[in-house]
Amino acid sequence: MQDLLTCWGVPDGPRDEAILVTSELVTNALVHAAGERIACRVHGTADRIRIEVEDQDGGPTLPAARRPGPDDQHGRGLFLVDALSLDWGVTPVSGGAARVVWAELPYDDG
Repeated sequence: MQDLLTCWGVPDGPRDEAILVTSELVTNALVHAAGERIACRVHGTADRIRIEVEDQDGGPTLPAARRPGPDDQHGRGLFLVDALSLDWGVTPVSGGAARVVWAELPYDDG
């Protein structure tokens, strides 16, 4: 992903943030989804980077940002996604339990 964003001309800061958000979304899918397949897509527009992570079976609850305590070992992933993204959310995929968790980040520093 780093090479792709570099080819698109995304500056270091937004590129690093997009990589971190992708890592958090994929990690959440690995930890919380019950399916055997996860797909990750990255789209670029003139002013945004859109990251989508689709899982086959997202489980019984929707992802939600938490406010973990200082001693909590987990629960910061979507908090980071929320802090770094312009917007993020969850879109169900029709015909099953699959869903796409997506985040949009600014394309540049400015």
